Amino acid sequence: MSAVALPGRIAFVGGYDPRQCGIATFTTALCEAVAVASPDSECLAGAVNDREKGYKYPPRVRFEMLQEDLDSYRRAADFLNFNNTDVLCVQHEFGIYGGPAGSHLLALLKEVRMPVVTTLHTVLQAPNAAQRKVMEELILRSDRLVVMARKGAEILREVYGVSDAKLDVIPHGIPDVSFSDADLSKAQFGLEGKRVLMTFGLLGPGKGIEHVIKALPEIVKRHPNVVYVVLGATHPHLIEREGESYRLSLERLAEERGLKDHVIFYNRFVSNEDLVEFIGATDIYLTPYLNEEQITSGTLAQVFGAGKAVVSTPYWHASELLAEGRGALVPFRDPRAISERVCAYLDDPKLLKMTRENAWKAGREMIWPAVADSYLESFRHAQVDHKSLPRESFGGWTLGKRAYNLPPLRLDHIVRMSDGTGIFQHATFNVPNFHEGYCTDDNARAFILCNLLQKLGPLDELETTYLAFLTAALDHKTARFRNFMGHGREWLEKMGSEDSHARALWALGVGSGRATNEGHQSLSVYLFELGLPPVNNFISPRAWAFTLLGIHEYLLRYPEKEKVIAARAVLTRKLVQRWNDSASEDWPWFEHEATYDNARLSQAMILSGKGMANEEVFEIGIKSLRWLASIQTTQAGHFRPIGSNGFYQKNGARADFDQQPVEALAMVSACLDAFRITGDDFWTGEAKRAFEWFLGRNDLGETLYDPTTGGCRDGLHETRLNANQGAESSLAFQIALAEMNHAAHPVVLSPDFYQ
Repeated sequence: MSAVALPGRIAFVGGYDPRQCGIATFTTALCEAVAVASPDSECLAGAVNDREKGYKYPPRVRFEMLQEDLDSYRRAADFLNFNNTDVLCVQHEFGIYGGPAGSHLLALLKEVRMPVVTTLHTVLQAPNAAQRKVMEELILRSDRLVVMARKGAEILREVYGVSDAKLDVIPHGIPDVSFSDADLSKAQFGLEGKRVLMTFGLLGPGKGIEHVIKALPEIVKRHPNVVYVVLGATHPHLIEREGESYRLSLERLAEERGLKDHVIFYNRFVSNEDLVEFIGATDIYLTPYLNEEQITSGTLAQVFGAGKAVVSTPYWHASELLAEGRGALVPFRDPRAISERVCAYLDDPKLLKMTRENAWKAGREMIWPAVADSYLESFRHAQVDHKSLPRESFGGWTLGKRAYNLPPLRLDHIVRMSDGTGIFQHATFNVPNFHEGYCTDDNARAFILCNLLQKLGPLDELETTYLAFLTAALDHKTARFRNFMGHGREWLEKMGSEDSHARALWALGVGSGRATNEGHQSLSVYLFELGLPPVNNFISPRAWAFTLLGIHEYLLRYPEKEKVIAARAVLTRKLVQRWNDSASEDWPWFEHEATYDNARLSQAMILSGKGMANEEVFEIGIKSLRWLASIQTTQAGHFRPIGSNGFYQKNGARADFDQQPVEALAMVSACLDAFRITGDDFWTGEAKRAFEWFLGRNDLGETLYDPTTGGCRDGLHETRLNANQGAESSLAFQIALAEMNHAAHPVVLSPDFYQ
C-alpha cells in the first residue's frame, strides 16, 4: 500500500486543545504527529465546541462545530468538500457530539465526499437502540475503522458484523520518553524520599478513586512513606451538574481514614509538559476504573509507555495492555486487592523494575511517530477503498461516466404556453394558466432561447412575439421595464423589480450580440441602451450580474461601445466590493446568504473578468463557482441545489428543498463558460452533473423533464415533484439543453487570455 500517494490534505474532527477533555488531547496529538510524519500533507482540524463561546484554538483549527447545533455539522461538511480534503479522520465518542447518542455527527458524514477514517474511542458490546443506530450508520459511512485494542475489533466483528478488511488496530499514541528512575523527578514536587502512587485524569465517579483511598491504610501501615497523588481537575460537565461534590467526598474520605498527609489532590488541568514530569516522579500508577467496557485509556497508555508499573481494574484496555507481566490487574471495587498488589511491588524492588522494563519496551510501538505512520497507512487504504465503492445509479438518461445522447429537442410545450402576446407564466400540470398572465422575466428567457436556437427557422415568429413583449414592457418615461401583465394585456405595476429589469437587459444583450434577424438585432440594441443607465442605481447583486451577462453578449458585436464598457466596470466594482465585505475562507460568497440564481453571480464575474482582462474579477468568479459546485454536490455525487424554502444563511441552516430548475440551469451555464475560458475538464463534469438533475439524478431519483411534452416540472419537494410545467422551469430545461448541445463541440479558449 506504500505505493499509494499520501493524501495532500488531511482533516481531523473531534475536540481540540485547549478544550479540557481526553478526545481533545488525543485529536491534537494525532494531528500534530501526522503533520510531522507527512510534512508534504496539509493537516487541519475541525473542533467540536461544548460551549457557545468556543475556545481560543491554534491556527491548525480551521472550522468549528457547536455540539448541539445540527446545522454547524452541515457547514463543516461544506467546508471540507469545498477545500478538497483528501481524507477525513473522525474521533468518535458518543458524548462529544450532539443529538441522541451523538447522532449529529452523521449529518456531517452524510455530506462529505472524501474517504473517512473513524477512530472509535468507545465500542459498546450492549448498546441501547439509539447507540446501535448511530454506530451502524457510522460504520456504513466510514471507509475504515480504527480501534486501539483487539477487544474493540472483536466486538465490531461479533456485534456489528464488521469485516476484518475494514479494521485497523492502532494503539493509543504516547510521547517518547526515556526510561528513568522516579526518584530523579520527585524533588520538584517536594516528594523526596516518598513512594509515589498516582492517578491522573478528569475526575468523576467512574474513576473509582475512593477504592484506592480505602486501600491506603493497609499500604501505609507497611510503607509509611507512601503518598497518593490524585492529579487532575474535575470534569467540566460534572462541575456543571454537581459542582465539586465528588472531589469533596474523596477529601472527606481521606480525612476520615487518617490519610490527610498521604493523599495529595492537584485540582487543575495539567499540560502535556507538566504531565510528563508528574509521570516521571511516579513509582506505581493506579487506574481503579469501574467500567469494564472502557476500550481505551489515554492516561494508561502514557504511563505504561513511560515505563511505570500499573495496578488496574480489568477494563478491556488494561486487560490487554498489562498482560504477560507488564502490570497487575485487580477486581473491580476491591480495596484489599489493590493494597496487596501495590505492596507486592513496593516489597519487591526487582519485580517492580522488571515490570517497568517490560512496559517500557512494549511502549516503543505506541510512540506518536509509530502511531502516525500506522494512521497514514490506514489513510492510504481508505483512499483505495473509497474509489472502489460501487456508485449509486439513477434514472433518466444518466449513464455514470459513459457518453450518452442528450434528449432530442422538443418545443411543443413552449409553443403551447405562448400566444400572440407572449409566454404565459404558469401552468396547471401541462395546461397554460391564463389567470396568472405574463411576465417580463419569462419572455426574456424565451427570447434568449430563441436566439440560442436561431438556426431553427420556425422559431422566428415566437422570437418576434417575445421581443414585442419586451418592447411593450419598457416605460420610456422612466426607462424601467414593467414585469407583470394580466391576461387582458393590462400592466399590473408601474415598475418591475430590479431583477426583472436586468433580466430583460440580459435578453436584449443576447439579441444585440446574436440575433440574425436585422430588425430584431437593431431593436434589441435600441432597447438595451435605453434600459442600461438605471442599473447604475440598483442595489440587487443579481440585477448587476444579469446586466453584466447582457453586457457581455452586447460587446460580442459592439466591443468598442464606451458607455457599455464603463457600465461593466462600475457593476464589476460593485460585485467585488460585495465580495470583499462578505467573503471569508469558509464562506467565499458575495452576500451573507446564498439564495436564488446563485451561479449567475459567478458567471458574470468570470465573463467580465475575461472581457476586462482583470484577473481579480475572474478569480473571484472561479472561486465562488467552485464553492457552489462543492456545496451543491451530494455524497452520492449528484447535484442538490440550494432550496428556496429558506435558502442558505451564513452560519445558519442550508435548505435542501424546494429545489428549482433555474438553479440547475445557472450551474450549467456558468460551468460551461468556465470551461470555455479555462479548458479545465472539471467544469464540463460539473455542468453535466447539474444538467442530469433534470433527468433524474437528484435526491428523489425523479425525472423533471417531460419527454412527451418538452416541458419541465416546476421543482423538487422533499417527497414529491411539483407536477406543474410553468414557463420558468420549462425554459430553464430548454436553455440548459441548448447550451449542452452547443458544448458538444466546444471551442476551448487559451488559458492565457490575460496576455
